[in-house]
Amino acid sequence: MSRRTSIWSCFGMLSDPEIPKPKKVVDSYQRMSPISFRSPGFKDLSDPNSTTLSADLSISFAGTNLYAFNLNELRLITQNFSSSNFLGEGGFGPVHKGFIDDKVRPRLRARPVAVKILDLDGTQGHREWLAEILVLGQLRHPHLVKLIGYCCEDEHRVLVYEYMPRGSLENQLFRRFSASLPWLTRVKIALGAAKGLAFLHEAEKPIIYRDFKASNILLDSDFTPKLSDFGLAKDGPVDGETHVSTKVFGTEGYAAPEYLMTGHLTSASDIYSFGVVLLEILTGRKAIDKTRPHREQNLADWARPQLQSPRRLTRLMDPRLEGQYSEMGAQKAALLAYQCVSHRPKSRPKITAIVNTLNVILDMVHDIPSGPFVYTAPSEHSPRPGPNVVAHMDGKRENGHCRNLTQDRPMIRKDITGLRAPKPATVIRTVQSDPSVPKHLRNVSKSPGHHRMGRV
Repeated sequence: MSRRTSIWSCFGMLSDPEIPKPKKVVDSYQRMSPISFRSPGFKDLSDPNSTTLSADLSISFAGTNLYAFNLNELRLITQNFSSSNFLGEGGFGPVHKGFIDDKVRPRLRARPVAVKILDLDGTQGHREWLAEILVLGQLRHPHLVKLIGYCCEDEHRVLVYEYMPRGSLENQLFRRFSASLPWLTRVKIALGAAKGLAFLHEAEKPIIYRDFKASNILLDSDFTPKLSDFGLAKDGPVDGETHVSTKVFGTEGYAAPEYLMTGHLTSASDIYSFGVVLLEILTGRKAIDKTRPHREQNLADWARPQLQSPRRLTRLMDPRLEGQYSEMGAQKAALLAYQCVSHRPKSRPKITAIVNTLNVILDMVHDIPSGPFVYTAPSEHSPRPGPNVVAHMDGKRENGHCRNLTQDRPMIRKDITGLRAPKPATVIRTVQSDPSVPKHLRNVSKSPGHHRMGRV
């Protein structure tokens, strides 16, 4: 019996729609050493008051690199959950920074960690905590956050992850005093996140992430993205099934419309969510922004018409990029986002096609403008800081809304002498015929022209 099958079989009849079932994935990143276990009933595992849960999990993950910490060890790791180590609070509960080494456990590698204390709101909170352990406890991939261990002691439910010093993509894009991410960094993040999603989707029995969003994409010191929070992960359809029927969970603005209406879940549901995140990366706008006019509050709905006119592409791009991006790359990325957020699930690209397209975009560096620094004059409508303002990101995850003040109309751009910069040129390219997408987005052909916004 394979390790994947054995570990999932120890959870009995996994009939609950929120807990994934066994997977058998060939990807070498996922192969882990065999384990031994005693088969507890699923009733015990799903019951937060079970007296055998901790022992069942410890036995199930014996022989793996997943540690079962006790509460005293976690107090030591976080300096008794000191407020100075507090990173933020997400949907599951507070997160503290900590440090582990061989003083905590023999042979434990010294490293910083993030300790997430789950706020157990009834059975559902416990089940999502359990699903997180079951998924990340057996999966290993460079673009999935690493689960180091857990704690199940009395009523306490805690998860210990590798520490991600750059925090979430959401913070990097929308936190008011954060520096603007450069174009190639944005593409790198989108590509890495797509690779993580591909790892889940391309399994023999695929996993549907179901909660792909900017706040669940964490960044290490090199801005390498890793997917986190697998509490809503779900088995994908197999054996000729077209979809999985389940309760509707997810986040407003990211969830696919057909899933919201029917509860029918497919890998295309994740692709829609990916498209929304890609739009956030391109535009600097949030998936849902209640501070904007009513027609602009939903990013996907607002962006579709913008993608139907070549004159509007510049308007769609994040002004904080200052025009320092590949125009051909932006065109391809816009086409990709347009396809991902299609109302027709079958029209959305597969995750492998997304990875291939983003690899091509990442190599498009020949037409990225280079020139002197251009100061963007703030206005009363757009008081965002310049690119020289850098905020220290400590992996903090916040529930509060960070107002995104990017305006639809182009900002008046001035150089340091106060002279008005020229308006960016719009290059209209010849494209091939494809009736399924807007004309200006059809297989952008090579052109010597490039975007000169930001040059003086």
